[in-house]
Amino acid sequence: MITLLHITRRLGLLSLLGFLVTYSSWSFSLPNPSNTLSISAAFEFTSLDPSKNGYIYTRMQVVESLFNVDGKGSITQGLANNWQVSSDGKVWTINLREDVLFHDGSVMDSATVLKSLSIAQQKHGALKKSPVEAIKAIDTHTIEITLSRAYNLLPAVLAHYSSAILSSESYDDNGEVLTLSGTGPYQVYTYLPPHKLVVEKFDGYWGKQGSIPYVSYLTGHRAESRVLQARSGQADIVFGLDPASLPSLKRLPNLTVYSNAIPRTIVLKLNSGHPFLKDVKARQALSLAINRAGISNAILRTPGSETDQLMPPSMGDWYLSDVEKTTYQLVKAKEILASLGWEMNRNGVLEKDGEPFEMTLITYADRPELTTVATAIQAQWAELGVSLKVDVTNSSAIPMGHKNGTLEMALIARNYGFIANPLGVVLADFGENGGGDWGAMNWYSQDISADLKRLEQINDTAQYHQLTQKNARVIFDEKPMIPVSYYIQQTAVNKRVKGFYFDPYERSFYLNNMEFIKQ
Repeated sequence: MITLLHITRRLGLLSLLGFLVTYSSWSFSLPNPSNTLSISAAFEFTSLDPSKNGYIYTRMQVVESLFNVDGKGSITQGLANNWQVSSDGKVWTINLREDVLFHDGSVMDSATVLKSLSIAQQKHGALKKSPVEAIKAIDTHTIEITLSRAYNLLPAVLAHYSSAILSSESYDDNGEVLTLSGTGPYQVYTYLPPHKLVVEKFDGYWGKQGSIPYVSYLTGHRAESRVLQARSGQADIVFGLDPASLPSLKRLPNLTVYSNAIPRTIVLKLNSGHPFLKDVKARQALSLAINRAGISNAILRTPGSETDQLMPPSMGDWYLSDVEKTTYQLVKAKEILASLGWEMNRNGVLEKDGEPFEMTLITYADRPELTTVATAIQAQWAELGVSLKVDVTNSSAIPMGHKNGTLEMALIARNYGFIANPLGVVLADFGENGGGDWGAMNWYSQDISADLKRLEQINDTAQYHQLTQKNARVIFDEKPMIPVSYYIQQTAVNKRVKGFYFDPYERSFYLNNMEFIKQ
């Protein structure tokens, strides 16, 4: 292993600004523009722990999980070769791949998998919330997971980045991650949180080997900076482009721009306990006063992406195919609010009992389109008579405001593919305790809570579909959250790169499928 001291002595010119750890063995060919694929995106990382920042490490293919998710959301093999489930759904027997090496040279077996999963159970993540009673090793390459009740979400939970498998030596005695030794086709080369990560090809990978020697990931919050990186060729792949930049980028001969639908929705999170929003009619009126088609066409530049449903048609169990899209109906919205006692004052703002209809909407700049969509809604609701203040802040302000009760409304990009089975996100957003940090707020349905628990145990597809449709309709009608548009990921890829594939579930960049085109 090359330490910081070794690198400093050999390079001499290496800057010691920041925290740098290098995990790979010395290579005669150091990272340079000709052998390094550069990626730019908006989200930073601060920890080696998969439970905190595993979304970076799975995308960069450093760590892997027992199960994978394909482009249609179906569970596939990962580090697990196959699996069997008992008739009562409570015991899962999982057979592991053999001859899998960690980056530190150790062999993956049931003992190392057991250790990783046991540690993941104790940390924030999907596995901690699962009804797992026991995990034990049956033999060298077989583990058994016993549940307190049938739980069909288990494979999706084990596919989540927080359930990634690391070598035993990655942890200290308290289960904290010291080094990131995974099983992926790339291993950590340089770690400079919160902005830079460089990985290098791992020659001992059990699956398809990568052909690109090094890949760098650089965090950039400012959308305009990422656009410049794409234009100049400073970055080969740039995720999260500002929609306004797309026309000019598409004209550049060195770039290909991809627009991919993902199971993420731009949605208004409402505090349904707020006096102005408590009546379902008020929430319905606000929904009617959003010109979704205008936002989709003029701001997001993705015609047809407008929606009033939380999930796309691809998530058919939760999509209501028999309802028409809500169209912009300002007059009807005004009539509904008038029936609730709201009257227009001399300033053009609705007022009731001496209180103006004034609210604060918070959003965040990590996804640049949210700010422009928020200001569009602000202008559209001004025509309704609602005075909306838009506060652009850190995304952490949203769960904080949910917990302390100060949040009035927020515009977010909710990822319904966070866990491969969307039921996991629905449980978090609409289940017990009146919703979750990124879901409903002060809105609770006892029937929905009971139904969601039942859905965890139903394996009959027709029965499952019937129950999800029932609950999707209640959420659609009650509008504790107001959808605006399906999310389209905009990505610029330099034409020197071949084999780019966009993962709609945002689990992997598929680095080992890409190569450089020889000039």
